[in-house]
Amino acid sequence: MAETPSKVLVIGAGTMGTGVAHSFAQYGFDVMLHDVTPTLIDKGIKAITGNLDRQIKKATISEDAKRSILARITPAEQLPQAAKMAGIVIEAASENSKIKADIFKALDASCEPTTILATNTSSISITEIAAVTKRPDKVIGMHFMNPVPMMKLVEVIRGLATSEETFAVVKALAEKLEKVPVAVNDYPGFVSNRVLIPMINEAIFCVMEGVATTESIDTVMKLGMNHPMGPLTLADFIGLDVCLSIMNVLHSGLGDSKYRPCPLLTKMVAAGHLGRKSGQGFYTYPRL
Repeated sequence: MAETPSKVLVIGAGTMGTGVAHSFAQYGFDVMLHDVTPTLIDKGIKAITGNLDRQIKKATISEDAKRSILARITPAEQLPQAAKMAGIVIEAASENSKIKADIFKALDASCEPTTILATNTSSISITEIAAVTKRPDKVIGMHFMNPVPMMKLVEVIRGLATSEETFAVVKALAEKLEKVPVAVNDYPGFVSNRVLIPMINEAIFCVMEGVATTESIDTVMKLGMNHPMGPLTLADFIGLDVCLSIMNVLHSGLGDSKYRPCPLLTKMVAAGHLGRKSGQGFYTYPRL
């Protein structure tokens, strides 16, 4: 097996990207964090700092550990230069096929031939992403769960051309982060979102059809099915736009009407009611 990369480039300083950067830095990796503007990178590092402060309050890390973790995270404004230094790249940009294709083309042109290109996509085909590169054997899915520092699962998704060596390196990386890597093949939604998002979609149909109130639906799933949070609360946490995007991927990729997005979900996204991040979804939240 190839040597485990020590220098990691994370693309995307949003919720998932900052969580990935935080986790790698916490376990001793040097991390470069990139986004389209320096302002977004700064915002991401502030978010990591806030999450580390919460860990200190819970006594899971010390002040010294916080300083060490932050010292291992470097803002990377220029993508080509950062890409050349990375042993692995983890892309956590918007869940949009074109955006990801453009990023992977740029990475393929800039990275060393040995660099692994991983994506944190929650539903988009790894095989399709790999096809825009000249190294499809080194392209893989590394799907972390939110919040990344707390959640143990990583879906490790093989594209059609992903090599066993690439899979083994990424599996070992996940284990070094004290995560539990689960091997998954490349189908729309993988395992997590193929099961989860249709359940959320069905809960939204229950709201639209007046089966029960939002609160009642969530209560049934928490108390009756032992879920830690209800599906509508979870939808707001994930982002209704992300839920809709995944449902569209499932619907188009699998061609089954059972994956049709609920019209209420489509309407809410069109209205800008995206959940926690917009302040309004199935519940109301303070503006971020």
